[in-house]
Amino acid sequence: MVNIFVGSLSFGTSEEELRREFERFGEVGAVKIIMDRETRKSRGFAFVEMPNREQAMAAINGMNGKELAGQTLKVNEAKPREDRGGPSRERGGGGFGSSNRGGSSYDPKSADIYDSKDRRSGGAGSRGRGGRGPGGRSGGGGRRPH
Repeated sequence: MVNIFVGSLSFGTSEEELRREFERFGEVGAVKIIMDRETRKSRGFAFVEMPNREQAMAAINGMNGKELAGQTLKVNEAKPREDRGGPSRERGGGGFGSSNRGGSSYDPKSADIYDSKDRRSGGAGSRGRGGRGPGGRSGGGGRRPH
């Protein structure tokens, strides 16, 4: 089974439409347009499974760069999630700072979620100081000497 990534899809393209386009090259096992969880609208890409490798390669070559519903498709063999490199996208750890772009990693024990602008002034007693609620976005000052 070959899994094919189809990108730059028009938001109005249906799974049936995509299936018809790929069936011109051979047998199609499954078609899945990826939808946004909140809006339930297309995210503009899909995966097509084709059981025959030769037919799948012909479909990739024939569909890549083809215009469909006003969009130029980007089509290639999908790579398994575990082979993509970089940090895992699985849920359960890391949180908002797990990308490690700045050379440091997110440590939930040392982060003060109520004072994200100036971590140096954080600490156990900094929550809600000065009558401010979570977020600490009112007024000036507030920095403690070290």
